[in-house]
Order: sequence, then structure tokens, then C-alpha cells
Amino acid sequence: MENEFFDIEEELKKLPAKPGVYLMHDEKDAIIYVGKAVKLKNRVRQYFQSSRNKGAKIEQMVTHIRRFEYIVTDSELEALILECNLIKEHHPKYNTMLMDDKTYPYIKVTVGEAFPRVMFSRTKKKDKSKYFGPYTSAGAVKEILELLRKVYRIRTCNRSLPKDTGKERPCLNYHIHRCLAPCQGYISQEAYRENIDRVVDFLNGNVGEITRSLKEKMEQASENMEFERAMEYRELLKEVRAISQKQKMSQSDGDDRDVIGIAQKDADAVVQVFFVRDGRLIGREHFYMKAAAQDTTDQILRDFLTQFYSGTPYLPRELMLPCDIADAALIEEWLTERRGQKVTIRVPKIGTKEKLVELAGQNARLVLDQDMERIRREEARTVGAVRQLEEILGVEGLERLEAYDISNISGFAGVGSMVVYEQGRPKRSDYRKFRLRTVEGPNDYASMKEVLTRRFVHGMEENKKLREKEMSAEYGSFTKYPDLILMDGGKGQVHIALEVLAELGLQIPVCGMVKDDHHRTRGLYYEDVEYAIDRRSECFHLLTRIQDEAHRFAIEYHRSLRSKGQVRSVLDDIPGIGPARRKALMRAFPSLEEIKAATAEQLAGLEGMNRRAAEQVVSFFHKEESVQKPSGSPQQDLEAVDNNMEKEPEQAPDRSRKSKSDHDMAN
Repeated sequence: MENEFFDIEEELKKLPAKPGVYLMHDEKDAIIYVGKAVKLKNRVRQYFQSSRNKGAKIEQMVTHIRRFEYIVTDSELEALILECNLIKEHHPKYNTMLMDDKTYPYIKVTVGEAFPRVMFSRTKKKDKSKYFGPYTSAGAVKEILELLRKVYRIRTCNRSLPKDTGKERPCLNYHIHRCLAPCQGYISQEAYRENIDRVVDFLNGNVGEITRSLKEKMEQASENMEFERAMEYRELLKEVRAISQKQKMSQSDGDDRDVIGIAQKDADAVVQVFFVRDGRLIGREHFYMKAAAQDTTDQILRDFLTQFYSGTPYLPRELMLPCDIADAALIEEWLTERRGQKVTIRVPKIGTKEKLVELAGQNARLVLDQDMERIRREEARTVGAVRQLEEILGVEGLERLEAYDISNISGFAGVGSMVVYEQGRPKRSDYRKFRLRTVEGPNDYASMKEVLTRRFVHGMEENKKLREKEMSAEYGSFTKYPDLILMDGGKGQVHIALEVLAELGLQIPVCGMVKDDHHRTRGLYYEDVEYAIDRRSECFHLLTRIQDEAHRFAIEYHRSLRSKGQVRSVLDDIPGIGPARRKALMRAFPSLEEIKAATAEQLAGLEGMNRRAAEQVVSFFHKEESVQKPSGSPQQDLEAVDNNMEKEPEQAPDRSRKSKSDHDMAN
């Protein structure tokens, strides 16, 4: 969607000499790069000056720029923060991207409460609670919480204490000796607070007291011949020692710091982080970075710091890096502002700290070497397969693929599905399903036309609202168009799609997946030519996965509609009787026969029913009976049926079964 009215040379002249952030857009108006500048005028101009040595990645990016926009800020620090936020939101193609976007768990102690709780938390807030972590494993946090609840019997409920003391019975945790039931007043606030102080002491790394206490209790229980209780204490002692062993690497200074190492090979990089808290190594984690082959180590580290620490809730006092980075002072200022206390970036040159950084780098290289083959295979399955598809069709720039499928049973409850793949990977947040409105019967061509028309008309409407600022981009589910449409069929399906696009004035390539006699893809139909495809290729496997996914998504939606359609009652067919009134009728009368026998006065007295609705029910069932009953008195009717059964003892049951079967199929 190239902007014909944007003159780059003219817009460059209008750039202000102020700090800010700039966003580069491609021909489809997608954001492909986000950067910050001390002076926008100078920085943005550099991209379009042919004399400067910009590097292969930037050279390639500039060829795709069709327009740019910028946001002025008051300072370079504000520009850095805005740059981080925009990169995380838009994932620009030419920015070095952190592939892992995780939140790390904390242990939260609600010390601001009268009877504090010890909880699992994914966020660290500025409240009266104490936070311990972050931990690299949610499993480790749950182990510690389980241990603390066994040893100190801390409450887990959300009751407001002491206000709610004694209002409800104690929960199961009290009966299995996991809680001291402060909700019943069985423990004083002072005694409970002593247990919380021991919990905090343990979380600060002091395991000596809990070990001594459990050992004394185990020995005391053994002396008192309480062997089962002694075994419980012994098991708890084992758990405490096992958890404390996981934190055995320590330093004498007791500081909080993150030790960062990096390994890079071509466009792949791994950053290893050692999390040191209170002088103890509590865990480590590695992160994949997608960079350009020309990106240097310091560039990758700089991008890692700005992206990773913009999202993590905890910031240590010190970051230790293997090399100097650009904007180190600015990043320090930003992190200090986020933490509320001084954060220092250091590059240790000698001693144990330098060795620790080197160890982090060795771990990063080990991860990269071990995972390179896996990464290579994954790239071949995804991006590599898309590149093969480009070669077969003779097209370029296939990033987003959309595939469609139709599902129905003899035309019943027809539905359509749209699945989306980007860079060869499914993007499930963009999947969409359609319940057919205009097509009756098993007409796949008409069904596909309706689905495609609705999809792109909706997309055009959303794009119009975006341009007119009537809608936020985050709510536009159809605004992004595919680079290629994949149809689950050959010439006929392709022509239907092209017809829809032509009517809407859109130009999007359409490719059909031609089937053989066994309904397996044998080739691709594109621009009235059938292209052969190697069944052993990654491209073929990718197309198969896309077909299967579109089919699965449609089938699941159709199945859900069928199941909803089967959960019906005869009451649903009565005009004026919705779900609420149906429930009221079913609660008031134990059987359908009693509803049929009820008078309008009886029905009108029910909750949510009025006189008109009651009369609708009575009228419905009386009308039904008059249609179904033969003429004559009830006795004559019964005699007629008896006579019929006597004359045709075998045929009558058959007719009855056939009638029921026909009724079931009709429903």
C-alpha cells in the first residue's frame, strides 16, 4: 500500500533538530524499523545519503522505505523509552529482536496485612508487600511455597482478617495440618507474625534456623515415640536441604546483579544471564536474539538490555557485561529511573567477576552450538519452506499466507475458516471463522465467495476507519492483507478468489493446491499454470500443514455448532420463550407433560412469565395436540390405534421407527 503522496526528499527538509523516535514504513505501510535520535534531522537524513557506509542490513532496509514518521520527545531518555515500547509493540523486521518475551515469577509476602500470605506472583508492584526473586522456574517457586506452607502453616485464603474471623468454618488446609486457621482465631496475630518473620528469613537465604528447628522437632517426636510425626519432620528436612542446595553458588558481597554473556554465529545470537540475588546464583536463563550477520556484539547487547529490562519487573543493582556498549550512560540513567535506585553497568576486567562473565559467555556458546542444528531445522521447516514456495511460483516477499476451507454436512450449518501463517509459522491470534449466511446447500464455490467477500470487505472498512482515526490499530483484526492466498483446490477455487478480489479492486496473488485422485496435493495452480511440487520438500510439508490446519479449524467450528444445535428443547420452538423463561418452566414443572397440562393462570405466575407468554405456551401445545391427534373421542382414538396394531402387528412399529428417524434427521 505505497503512499503516492509522500515525498521523502521534501519530508526530510521538515525534520526538526530535536530528540525523538522515527518509524520507517514499507510499501504495505508496515513498520519495518524503529530508531531513536538525539537530533531527528541529522539521524534520519543519514539513511538516504548514498555516500555513507551503512552496512548490508541498512542498505537493504532503505530500498523498502516508502515513508517515515517521527515522534518528538523532550529528551534522549524519553526517546529511548519510547523506542523500547514501539519495538515491543510492532516487532519491526529490521530491528534486532529478543525472541523470548517471558515474565519471571516472584514470591510475594503480603506483610501489609494483619495475617500475611505467601503467594506466587508474575508481577512486582509498588505496594506494601515484600517480593523475592525473580526465579527462573515457576516449578521452583511452587516447590518453595509448598515447603513453607508445610513447615509454617501459612494461610492461602483471601479472607479479610481479623474482620472475618469466625464467620466461616476452617478450610481443608486446617484439617490436613497445612494452616493454623487464623480465620478461627486459633493463633494470635503475634504468633502468626513470628512464623512470617521466619518465612522472610528463609527467603533471604538463611536456612540454618529452619534446619535446626526441624531437626529438634524430629528428635523430640522420636523421643516421644511419635514416629509418624518424626518421619514427617525428616521429609521436610530433606526438602529444605534439597532446595537450599540449588542455591549453593555464592559470593561474599551479597549483592544483586545480573551477569551477562553472549555468543553469536551469523544472524543467530544467544545471550546468557546469571541471576545473582543476595550473593547467591538463584538461576540462569538464555535468550535468542535475531540479528543481522553484520551486527556486532555490542549492538546486540545494547538491544537486549533495552528490550529485556523494559519488561522485567525486577532490576538488580548491577549489570555485568563482556564488553562496552553504545548509550551505556543513557541506559544506566533509564534503568536507575525504573528501579528508583542506582543501577550500574560494568565490564569487569580481572578477578572473579570477570571469570563469572566469561562463564556466562561459555554457557551461551554451549547453548548456541547445541541448538544451532535445531534452529536450522526449524528455519528450514518455516522460513526455508516459504522461500521454496517463492522459487516455485516466481514471486518475492511472501511473509503472510492465508488459507481458507469450507465445512458442512450435506449443506447443513455451513462454516468457513481462515488460518494465517507468518514466516512459515501459524499466527493463531489472526485465525477467523465464518458462519455462512447466504448459501444453502453444499455449494463450495458460493460458500468460498461469501467467506472471501466478507473477509476483504471487512478489512477495507477497518482500514478506512484506521485512516480516519476512528479505530485503534489493535482492534483491526482484518486490516493486514496476505501476500498470498492459498485455496484448498485448483482452477475453480482460484478463479472464485480472483473474481472476489477483482470486484473489490484488490491485487493479491492467489494459488490453488491441486489434488490427485487420492485427495493429496500433487501441484500448485498459479496464474493459469500448474506447477509440480516435490513431495519430499519442506515446501510440500508446509502446504500440507496449512491445509490440515485450515481443515481442522473449520471442522472444529462446525462440530461446535452442531453440538449447540443438538442441545435443544421443544420449548425453544415456542414464540416468546427464551432461555430465561425456558429455565423457569423447567424448574417449576418436573416433566414436559405437566407443562402441557398447566393452565395459562398457573404459567403466568412463574418468575419472568407474563400473561401473553403463558398463553403462547398453552396455545402452542394445544395446537400441537390438535395437529397430531386423529379426529374423534379419546376412546375412539385408542380403539383405532388398537385395531391398526391388530391388523398390522409388524408394520406399525416399523412406521413408528421410520417417523422418528425422519424427525431426527430433520432436526
